[in-house]
Amino acid sequence: MNMKNLILSIFIPVLLIAGFSVASEARDAVVVGGKNFTEQYVLSESAKILLEKGGLEVRLKTGVGSAVIRRALMNGQIDLYYEYTGTAYNVFYKESNREIMTDPLKVYQWVAKRDAAEGLVWLEPVRFNNTYTLMMRKDDAVRLDIQTIGDLSAYVNENPDDLVFGVNAEFWERPDGFKPLMKTYGFRVPYGNIRKMESGLVYKALKEKSVDVSMGFATDGRISAFGFMILEDNKHYFPVYNPAPVVRKEVLDAHPEIREILQPLADNLDTEAMRKLNSRVDVEHEDAASAARSWLVENGLL
Repeated sequence: MNMKNLILSIFIPVLLIAGFSVASEARDAVVVGGKNFTEQYVLSESAKILLEKGGLEVRLKTGVGSAVIRRALMNGQIDLYYEYTGTAYNVFYKESNREIMTDPLKVYQWVAKRDAAEGLVWLEPVRFNNTYTLMMRKDDAVRLDIQTIGDLSAYVNENPDDLVFGVNAEFWERPDGFKPLMKTYGFRVPYGNIRKMESGLVYKALKEKSVDVSMGFATDGRISAFGFMILEDNKHYFPVYNPAPVVRKEVLDAHPEIREILQPLADNLDTEAMRKLNSRVDVEHEDAASAARSWLVENGLL
């Protein structure tokens, strides 16, 4: 590695963390973090509202990727955020035992035990599974007789230049992302047929026919709103992604009430509810904080 690249490899991660730092803020507040997509904004806002109702002062630090928010938690720059079991298992710990990662209880217990050694506590997981998916416009999927990722694989192998795929940068690089998926299913998309974009834009690109297949998230409200079809993961490639609040132990020791305060989200927020919340933000253009508050009121939690 030359000197320029060495400097960049050190400087950029430091800059990212510095930009997310709360070191200069008074730390009498509980700092709730969140990633950079709709569901995470809704979860973060919901947690903030409930924690404030419970008498805690809360600050939000949202809008970053998985690697940055994990480092922020480990470094004490945030106090808690909602992480997905599959992300912790596959990305942070780089494990790939399919017997574990496709079982909700086993993968939760595994990551909770490992993170306990890091001073992190996994609270009760929320009931929905926001796993990755591959999607197509329903009319195209029917026309091409593609119902599963296995069907897609066969079609791409026979027609390698026909379909354009939309992915975000993280899904392209993840160890549980697109490149290993192609290997598992035995197909290869020419690089020229890959379009990398922000997570939110893949739905727009699929709707507007800029791409033919895109990654997505199972709880996204735009899937049904835009007439998309989720392709069945017939080889059970994707891990389970149940979100749960991950809290620094010292913060939970200081505020043990956090566990009880956040429990209602685990008890009440199922897949259908999360899809509707995501749709309110992404399709109806409601503010994430407003959607979260309305849902909490409608369900008697506020």
